[in-house]
Amino acid sequence: MTVGLVLVSHSGKLAEGLAEVAEQMAPDVLIVPAGGLPEGTIGTDYDRVVAAVQRADRGDGVVLLYDLGSAQMTAELAVESLPDPEAAVVADAPFVEGTVAAAVAAQGGASRADVLAAAAAAGAPDLAAPTATRGADVDRVELVLHNEVGLHARPAAVMARALVGVEADVSVALGEQEADAHSVLALMSLGARKGDRIEVRARGAQATQALDVVRKLVEENFGEA
Repeated sequence: MTVGLVLVSHSGKLAEGLAEVAEQMAPDVLIVPAGGLPEGTIGTDYDRVVAAVQRADRGDGVVLLYDLGSAQMTAELAVESLPDPEAAVVADAPFVEGTVAAAVAAQGGASRADVLAAAAAAGAPDLAAPTATRGADVDRVELVLHNEVGLHARPAAVMARALVGVEADVSVALGEQEADAHSVLALMSLGARKGDRIEVRARGAQATQALDVVRKLVEENFGEA
């Protein structure tokens, strides 16, 4: 089981579209959109949000994300009305970035607290000081991206998921920019495209294994057809 997500938005199309994007990066996570009013107009509906939370909870809890202020109020009221309010929590996070980060964390088997933390930290990925380059004994490998979309959403998520459980600090550098390879948003912020040469850097007990994991992903074009 994984932590479920509920997307509370004033727009049904916005919630559904964001769920569709996040599902591409976290196929095993149940992401339930709860946007708009029943008649299809703009607004948030308490009953719809409650039903979405109940659907999303498969035993590991639920994290709710929202787009605007009144959606936050609706989400919080829905959580308070649950038979077990501890089963769900509302994230104070950017709607799009927070959803992506939360989905990837949940896909990796993170606890509800860790999924919540991933969402909250998603506002501004730090490209300046990834942990892999701190100190000595950093292993490195240069790779050229041949897949069509480079290190954009799905490939970035594939890389971050593949490194879960590997005991190494890993970063990816493109020119003077460097990003934490465990962060989907940081990887996407590099803007690495097809044909770009990246340098993968790793430090730790399984640094060599980490480089092998990333090398294989790049060689296999991240599973793209």
